[in-house]
Amino acid sequence: MKKTLIAGLIALTASPSLFAATYKVEVQNLTRGIYFTPLIVSAHPASAKFFTAGTAASSNLQKMAEGGDISGLSVDMTNAAAKSVENPAAGLLAPGASTMADLGDPGTANTQLSIVAMMLPTNDGFIALNNMTLPTAKGTYTYMLNAYDSGTEANNEIRGGGAPGAAGMPVPPPLESLVGKNGTGIVGATAEGFVHIHRGALGDADLNAGKSDINAESQRWLNPVARVTVTVE
Repeated sequence: MKKTLIAGLIALTASPSLFAATYKVEVQNLTRGIYFTPLIVSAHPASAKFFTAGTAASSNLQKMAEGGDISGLSVDMTNAAAKSVENPAAGLLAPGASTMADLGDPGTANTQLSIVAMMLPTNDGFIALNNMTLPTAKGTYTYMLNAYDSGTEANNEIRGGGAPGAAGMPVPPPLESLVGKNGTGIVGATAEGFVHIHRGALGDADLNAGKSDINAESQRWLNPVARVTVTVE
């Protein structure tokens, strides 16, 4: 009987899956008038990351930051054997709204957490939690997220198609009546060429003309722009 008990304890100790932590990640939009495009929430190895601040954006980051397309970043994470949840809100995440991504047990190699989504209306602004080490002790952890600028497009603050390299902000149906029209564009706006903390929107009060199509009353924002709550079970 004693040998059987010891053997059972050894078997339990040798089965890490029985003790593995599971993770749920809630993302809340803290802005008054900004929408988030479909999110990608990834637990991944430390060697894989969406971007490095201060360096040029990858083409896949550019697609996400300018048009909300997360497919390229998803492939990057799949190739790194990451555990990802895509589009947990099933569309745009509205101001004040929250969504939950259940990562389950991401595996021992996936020690980092990254989250990104484009902000609308912006030219190439996005929310980001970048390569953060996942907590391992059971509990609830809260993080505040800043907005980043991919540096790939000038912040002219006028409407456009949202294709990579094309000037202008995409304006999907939920924002159609909220975003201005016929703006002339922010004078002197240029693409910075590297990922950096976003300066925020300028906007104006004229929804039918003016320099910007961003509504300064409701669509200006300051950091932080999102709250992430990680629950370890």
